[in-house]
Amino acid sequence: MNDTKQIRAWAFYDWANSAYSLVITSTIFPIYYSVMVAEEVSVFGQLFKRGDIAAYSISLSFLVIAFLSPILSGIADSRGNKKSFLKFFCYLGSLSCIALFFFTKETGVYYGLTFSVLASIGFCGSLVFYNAYLPEIATKDKQDMISARGFAMGYIGSVLLMIVSLAFVMMYQPDLTPMRWSFVAVGLWWMGFAQITFRSLPNVKSNGAHYKLTDGFVELRKVIAQLAHMPKLKLFLLSFFFYNMGVQTVMYMATYFGTDVLKMESTELIITILIIQLVAILGAWSFAKISKGIGNIKALLILILIWIGICAGAYLVRSTYQFYGLAFVVGLVMGGIQSLSRSTYSKMLPDTMKDTASFFSFYDVCEKVGIVIGTLTFGLVSQWMGGMRQSTLALMVYFVLGLLILLTLLKKEESNSRLRSN
Repeated sequence: MNDTKQIRAWAFYDWANSAYSLVITSTIFPIYYSVMVAEEVSVFGQLFKRGDIAAYSISLSFLVIAFLSPILSGIADSRGNKKSFLKFFCYLGSLSCIALFFFTKETGVYYGLTFSVLASIGFCGSLVFYNAYLPEIATKDKQDMISARGFAMGYIGSVLLMIVSLAFVMMYQPDLTPMRWSFVAVGLWWMGFAQITFRSLPNVKSNGAHYKLTDGFVELRKVIAQLAHMPKLKLFLLSFFFYNMGVQTVMYMATYFGTDVLKMESTELIITILIIQLVAILGAWSFAKISKGIGNIKALLILILIWIGICAGAYLVRSTYQFYGLAFVVGLVMGGIQSLSRSTYSKMLPDTMKDTASFFSFYDVCEKVGIVIGTLTFGLVSQWMGGMRQSTLALMVYFVLGLLILLTLLKKEESNSRLRSN
């Protein structure tokens, strides 16, 4: 525990895979997708806006991983091979990014969406096992800062690759070939730097149990049963389920919003995402420090209140410069809420717990199902109500629900604290 080399190696996986989040999820791929795909797409004989189809494809990838993660994490716990699954999903994701090089108007929208979905599955699947390592390599008093360190390294690494990619994109405009090579660069960056993590993370010992595929869902039921005796953890997870719907949907759909609603140029969109990434480094560290002073729950409540304001701002925003201002605020709270959510959950797990992958699988299932609902809501509201502005108001409802549940948890904690003091 708290071994410097192991912690550095663990955090390096954030450095490796965050290039996917920035280049593929948030910037260059959505811009490239908007050029390659017409504003309306026919799918099974029905017309959809290209942004709505993107939202639905994201929902599909998270639905797949929400189904797979309990099966795989149970196998990992029983056989002690977290690292093997981490490697598998890393390679699936990175090779799928490389395959996006061949996404053109000739190969078609289905090719592009197929490999973007596979890349998303690889990214999300690897995080199940990556996150599950945190309580195994760090004591609770260190986990907030180590979690923030991982996110900060991810932001720094992804921005470095983004700047190089952006330089080539700008240099050769309007040629789209540098965008395609950026997908290859992401795959190689992800796969290459992940070797630092694979070389140093420990191989967890098998628990010796015989495992069947259905046991993963049995483990989830056990987790749910155990949560009945962990009221604080149960309330936190319920709050996380709702507010994370909003956070992740904003992150995945921001570029499509800028393209389709504000009609922003590709350079403007890339600048927006760079603002978010650079400010997020400051946000992750700042809220780790704030949580030390006021506690994790109060820090998360502040973050959620700011996110509610962001949703209102997105509905009202009309100009590029207003969008830049909104991006700055998103950056401040994005790193903080992700980092604190992960470490808060990890700290709430009992010290004696051994099946951390099963509990982190449940955490990831909550996250992934939430993203499925969030992106589906975003796409459906946009489709039914004629635009993405209305979708931002729908996301605000999820943040409000998360806020109310977290307030209930805070009141319980304060009540218990008073009882102990008496």
